[in-house]
Amino acid sequence: MARRLLDGFTKMHGKFGFITAAIVAVVAITPGPAAAEIAVGEKIPAGFKVVDPSGKVRNWASVAGKKGTVLVFFRSAKWCPYCQAQLKSLKDLQAPLGQRGYSLAALSYDPPSTLAAFATKTGVSYPLLSDEKSTMIDAFGLRDTSYASGSYAYGVPKASILVIDAKGIMRWKSVATDYKIRADNMTILQAVDTLR
Repeated sequence: MARRLLDGFTKMHGKFGFITAAIVAVVAITPGPAAAEIAVGEKIPAGFKVVDPSGKVRNWASVAGKKGTVLVFFRSAKWCPYCQAQLKSLKDLQAPLGQRGYSLAALSYDPPSTLAAFATKTGVSYPLLSDEKSTMIDAFGLRDTSYASGSYAYGVPKASILVIDAKGIMRWKSVATDYKIRADNMTILQAVDTLR
């Protein structure tokens, strides 16, 4: 479509038409503004769709717990040591959350193969979810915009922990202002317990 616009403008208006058409083409293919960061009390974005380490597409119903879900957004299981430590630590949270009727899942822009290798190496059994194009990261408004296109970290989320109830309403969140410092397991359990 952009090419047809470019050709049409060039034929009609010469060099100036080419410049105008180029600007129109860039605007046409530039993504719109990112969604605002999801706020406590809001429903999670519709159309939740990610991929698990086996390559299976997962929707919200396949991730959600009976009473709620703790959804962790992390930067990378491949290159972020703070994320790796957090993901391993969260293994200790899985059983207490399960006893409370909550599921646990963690999401990043890592490809499924990276998540599968990390889960195998570390024994993580809760769902690690891949959002390679950062579609859901953007829908939640959690993209870390400090990385430019072309950077290996382009598309990573802010290190975040969301507590979402059975109706899909976010009831608590912790979004790290410094990715090296994240809410610990006790803080997460306390947040869940205040909702029971």
